[in-house]
Amino acid sequence: MAKPVVAIVGRPNVGKSTLFNRLVGKRKAIVEDIPGVTRDRIYDNSDWAGREFIVIDTGGIRFDEGDIFTREVKLQAELAIEEADVIIFVVDAKEGISSEDEQLAILLRKSKKPLILAANKVENFQKQLEYYEFYKLGLGEPIPVSAMHGMNINDLLDAVIEKFPEAEEEEEDSDAIKIAVVGRPNVGKSSLVNAFLGESRLIVSDIPGTTRDAIDTPFVFNGQKYILIDTAGIRKKSRISEATERYSVIRSLKSIERADVVLIMLDAVGGVIEQDKRVAGYVHEQAKANILVVNKWDLIEKDGHTMNKFDKDIRQELKFLSYSPLLYISALTRKRIFKVLELVDFVAEQNNRRINTAELNKVINEAMMLNPLPGGGGKKVKILYATQVRTAPPSFVFFANHPEMVHFSYLRYLENVMRKNFGFEGTPIRLFVRQNKGKE
Repeated sequence: MAKPVVAIVGRPNVGKSTLFNRLVGKRKAIVEDIPGVTRDRIYDNSDWAGREFIVIDTGGIRFDEGDIFTREVKLQAELAIEEADVIIFVVDAKEGISSEDEQLAILLRKSKKPLILAANKVENFQKQLEYYEFYKLGLGEPIPVSAMHGMNINDLLDAVIEKFPEAEEEEEDSDAIKIAVVGRPNVGKSSLVNAFLGESRLIVSDIPGTTRDAIDTPFVFNGQKYILIDTAGIRKKSRISEATERYSVIRSLKSIERADVVLIMLDAVGGVIEQDKRVAGYVHEQAKANILVVNKWDLIEKDGHTMNKFDKDIRQELKFLSYSPLLYISALTRKRIFKVLELVDFVAEQNNRRINTAELNKVINEAMMLNPLPGGGGKKVKILYATQVRTAPPSFVFFANHPEMVHFSYLRYLENVMRKNFGFEGTPIRLFVRQNKGKE
């Protein structure tokens, strides 16, 4: 099931970004005591009481006409409200109710979405008078919080997850490989999906932003079941002029989370640009198996060195995806498109591969003999054994006598050794070091 979405909304300078940072556990949103700092919606993952969800931070909503920027921020917040399963309406307990709070309350009631009223910046939780007046908004009982100091956040989260829709099992075929097709606009995502399906099921256009929503399409090839998720193009924020396109970006990123294998599409003509790195970086951060698919290869003039040069340039720009297969195709002419599906099968298998503990430890011990762990402060650092704890992505725990002294560069060495011995092509590997509780 897709993760529930929680949108944080309110007028400017009530502490929305501070609350966002508190909920996601990091300082991802810019926090300044100046109204209007958060311009675009920002989102991240969070969890509480075993429920995972997505939190969206929004710019402050103003109801005066203002400039085009003010109107755009308001529209973005409205779209976040539309996307949300639960809304946290943040008000300022110090300043009390404003006319903008009242107008926003009317807007939120019209949305008919589950709503939590959070009275922020409360200093004394014993004095209900500090936030009592917010009952007037007609949105139920306000929950007093201090996002800055982390006070009463637990009660707020309890109230939020109570309003989540019931978790239901996905009805998708468990044997089907879910493929998300992602990339910046106009790289040929819809054309590739249509080429797979042999029909123009999706609108194909050279106008960026044609595909607005994520569309799931099941199909079968060579007896293998697939579900294709064609996602709206992800482009640099400063280049987005239509609010609906920004709205589609969140859906695209959510589709990545649902996928088993992600096809990261690049444009052979345009080369790798900064936005390609951002899209690829998100796929990597979410630990999704992936393939780099370079489209429009038919438009490139070639000689005997062309592909090697492209390989070198792409690997240089996307160093963090050194484990990802690289394939050149033409969605328009359908050249090599079914090689993509062969790679999807292979990468999905690698992503779900499980290594026998004895075999794993044999490889790790040989690696440590060839390149011993450096000591620290006179202490002898040892990895005593390793085990695989999950697949998709393959994740391993190394038990050490001094885990804090195992440097990340040594883990990178062990990852390279594991890839050399076990493959894991196209899939990230997660390595964790834990304290060994037994005898050394």
